[in-house]
Amino acid sequence: MVQSERAKMAAGEWYTCLDDELGALRAVAADAVFEHNTLPPHQRGNLGPALRTLLGGVGEGARIEAPFHCAYGFNICLGDGAFLNAGCTILDTASVRIGKGTLLGPNVQIYCAEHHKEPAGRQAGLEIARPVTIGNNAWIGGSAVILGGVSIGEGAIVGAGAVVTRDVAANTTVVGNPARVIKRG
Repeated sequence: MVQSERAKMAAGEWYTCLDDELGALRAVAADAVFEHNTLPPHQRGNLGPALRTLLGGVGEGARIEAPFHCAYGFNICLGDGAFLNAGCTILDTASVRIGKGTLLGPNVQIYCAEHHKEPAGRQAGLEIARPVTIGNNAWIGGSAVILGGVSIGEGAIVGAGAVVTRDVAANTTVVGNPARVIKRG
């Protein structure tokens, strides 16, 4: 039996993003994001209605400031009181779990998709999806970039502008490109 590209994406296998089903899912997400980003703040509240419905899980008091962008939405789970500041982008081809009380600064970017290393593979739209997990009460500074396959522990701090390419232990502070430890819990 041939697996769909969506099934391959969910299984963490190589898949092509140039697929009608995945394109339709991205269009649904784009509509939900558009609503969220264009509603007046007093009508939007913590999350626009369509985005709230689309996300894989939304804890009590979780908030996403506008503007926001995501690829699919259904792979994103926000813990209670999680806060994403303006300009965040989550390319959620895999699971993205953001723990309770975790704060993301403005323009934080989370990229689950890894493109193929060979030009022909990239031209064919080949990607592999790697999950991202951010523990409870972490703080991700503005304009930080978190790459797929990374776990950030509870209480960790990621400095503004850092590029996180590997796991960050709980209660650890990392800064720089690539991010390196400057303080251990």
